[in-house]
Amino acid sequence: MNRRSFVSSTAALAALAVPVARALDPTPVADPLPQALSSTGEPLNPAGIRTAGIRMLPVVGGKYKVWTKKIGSGKIKVLLLHGGPGVPHDYLEAMESFLPEAGIEMYYYDQLGVGNSDVPDDPSLWTLARYTEEVEEVRRGLGLENFVLFGHSWGGILAMEYALKYQQHLRGLVISDMAAGIKTYLKRTAALKESLLSPDKLAQLNALEAKQDYDNPAYEQIMMEDLYPKMICRTQPWPEPVVRAFNRMNQKIYNEMQGKSEFVVTGNLKDWERWDRLHEIKVRTLTIGARYDEMDPEDMKKMATLMPNATSAICPNGSHMCFWDDQEVYFRHLLGFLRSV
Repeated sequence: MNRRSFVSSTAALAALAVPVARALDPTPVADPLPQALSSTGEPLNPAGIRTAGIRMLPVVGGKYKVWTKKIGSGKIKVLLLHGGPGVPHDYLEAMESFLPEAGIEMYYYDQLGVGNSDVPDDPSLWTLARYTEEVEEVRRGLGLENFVLFGHSWGGILAMEYALKYQQHLRGLVISDMAAGIKTYLKRTAALKESLLSPDKLAQLNALEAKQDYDNPAYEQIMMEDLYPKMICRTQPWPEPVVRAFNRMNQKIYNEMQGKSEFVVTGNLKDWERWDRLHEIKVRTLTIGARYDEMDPEDMKKMATLMPNATSAICPNGSHMCFWDDQEVYFRHLLGFLRSV
């Protein structure tokens, strides 16, 4: 038996098993979500078994599939958009310790090209417009409606874009650690270099950037030893999910969209600015940032003033991953917001 006939026969047996199971157990069973199919018509997920909340969903018109995982259950449903671009969901695993026990249903999702999802080698796929449509494909595949969209870092860019185009599906929006434009982001990171580095290290970093020598080991050393531990995640040592996420990063996507450095945006996001459109986001919104973040906390506050139904919160001891290094404050604000929408 070949793979296709095996999958088809398995799906048929599972379909026959459903009415039998219902006859044995008269408890009402919720109608299942529509079956996700590949571009060849084969099911993407095993039929009739439990899969720990994991579902593969078709994207790009069914050409590829992405990985999602549901944890917990409740009336409030939150879809998580990870950062990068190109860093998988792993570093967001702090959410598991807080959202499900608060009765909030959460969904991880590895964007195309990342983590557990398909990883095609096609630079034309790594654009903001296509990823925005991918989020809508994922929403439909999960059957989400009237849900909360959470975006962290690059995921915050994606969340803003989605809200500007598909706001009708949202009951709430969380923009975590992402300003509304690249110019203000670069202004903040330039200031952080000045304040966090010694004069010698700053001169060395500037010289390497001037030569665009981003792959130089000395450049990476300054990043990993002098900057990231102060502005990305201040918890030492870094939590294992953070290390795991960086180890699984798709550098090609990061280079295509961001560039070769956290401090010099040369990718296709370099001209992204949405300050003048924030007023169009009418849904309940929380902007949340941190004192030591690579996003200026004043920008996070300003964003909330430009949206008609938004509030802001700042973590006094946190950085870019303040859900790790200022957890108590971060989740007090996040859970308070989610319970209120």
